[in-house]
Amino acid sequence: MRKSSGRAPVLWPILVVIAGVFLLLNNYLLVDTNVLNYWPVILVLIGLQLLWRGDVAPSWQAQTFGITRGSVQSGTLEISSGEIDVKLDALREEGRLIAGQYTARSRPKLQVRNNRAALSMQRGQTWLFSLADWEVSLAQDLPWIILASAHIGQIDVDMRGLAIRRGYFASGIGNVRLVCSELGGGPLIARSTFGDVRIAIPTDVPAVIHIQAGPLVRVIRHSRQFLERSDRTIITAAYEQTDAPAVDITLSSTFGNIHLMQAPSPRN
Repeated sequence: MRKSSGRAPVLWPILVVIAGVFLLLNNYLLVDTNVLNYWPVILVLIGLQLLWRGDVAPSWQAQTFGITRGSVQSGTLEISSGEIDVKLDALREEGRLIAGQYTARSRPKLQVRNNRAALSMQRGQTWLFSLADWEVSLAQDLPWIILASAHIGQIDVDMRGLAIRRGYFASGIGNVRLVCSELGGGPLIARSTFGDVRIAIPTDVPAVIHIQAGPLVRVIRHSRQFLERSDRTIITAAYEQTDAPAVDITLSSTFGNIHLMQAPSPRN
């Protein structure tokens, strides 16, 4: 789905004009047909609107937001997106706690106590027909706890540059894609019932990976840095080469596949 581009809506006004002309001609018997027979056209038009604008109606599209950091020293972000896709990464600009795009006329809920920020983005608190993706960027220089889940939507998280104390990422039907932080961090859990789980880990990050997979799931190792131990856990090559604390990772899928990959090059 596309971001709101700021352009004036064009599709809907044109369609309204065409529908008005058609109804006018029908009222004056210049068009001898039953207008109700064309109701499937409405579905086609809604589909075109979704493809072109990323939402059912222009006023429901996602809009940008930003929250200044202030004196916050740590943060918790809880996301429950339902059928909405979520993309999360690190902020490149200083001075903000969180920024990105969210449902129009809505902002993430924020509570601050003892220099700890608790942020919440809930699908149930947004416009029902707003289907634009949520994109979130977090401040890099403070520790985060991230809890993100979706029923149908995909979860795409790039943790490079972020200090993650704990992370939980889950989707019922959509895929879950993670890029681990080069800073290591606390335990990570990624689950998908009907989708794939993909995780990319930097080569110099020690990690222990626990697989919880159904009988139909394939575990695909795309890099030689992943080594299977006798207890069926998988470790990265860096685990045996350093005494640094290892990241504990649990990956789970019932009907999808689990992919283990080397992290891409750091972002510029």
